[in-house]
Amino acid sequence: MTTYSDYDPFARIYNKHWGNTFKVLGLQVMEALLLPNLPAQADILDLCCGTGQLAQALVERGYRVTGLDGSPEMIRYAQENAPGAEFIVDDARSFKLPSVYHGVISAFDSLNHIMNLEDLTSVFANVFSVLQEGGLFLFDLNMEEGYKVTWDDNFGMVEEDHVCVVQTHYDTMERIARFDTTIFYLQGEWQRSDVILTQRCYTETEVRSTLESAGFTRINAYAHDEEWGLAELTEDAGRAFFICQKPSGKTPP
Repeated sequence: MTTYSDYDPFARIYNKHWGNTFKVLGLQVMEALLLPNLPAQADILDLCCGTGQLAQALVERGYRVTGLDGSPEMIRYAQENAPGAEFIVDDARSFKLPSVYHGVISAFDSLNHIMNLEDLTSVFANVFSVLQEGGLFLFDLNMEEGYKVTWDDNFGMVEEDHVCVVQTHYDTMERIARFDTTIFYLQGEWQRSDVILTQRCYTETEVRSTLESAGFTRINAYAHDEEWGLAELTEDAGRAFFICQKPSGKTPP
């Protein structure tokens, strides 16, 4: 398996325009579902950590954070943004770490980039293996309604030293979303990069079944409402937040 080096050309744009986008919501959900159930100075793995803004927020709260991402360039920015965290370049589908973590998070629909259930099963099994007994796993996913509403768009950003043009599309039959990006950077002269990122839409049933097959229990799923906060997950939710636990005294099936 290979790391996600295809994301490297997108790292600079992501760091500037997307890196902080999800931090506030991510922290709100973590403070409701995860952090109160962890010990002080808990060890947390930020899986698919991107450019590290959420990792830095956790470090500032006193947690010991390890960030893991498949893109070396994403990790380079993460090291700058969160100097108090440890970072690893590795693949979520195949990484191996000691079973020392009280909690694992994966934020901002990172796991939608895992493109089939076999690979998602591998990710969940890896997370199970690195958690301590009783450890918690919190992650979010884009759901079908979210793709239908927001992933059929064109937009762009123009600044003095870069231009980014994005086209998104969601295939309802294949349940595959595409994020086509053309980026121009001014580096002496203008240089062009074309990046295609893909995501897979999973159903709640698929996710629950895959978590159970990895050994997780106490699986709960929520939506988030801007006015009311966490709410029951329904079919019209654009994003789902899942939290589950590695039970005590069990090994993976």
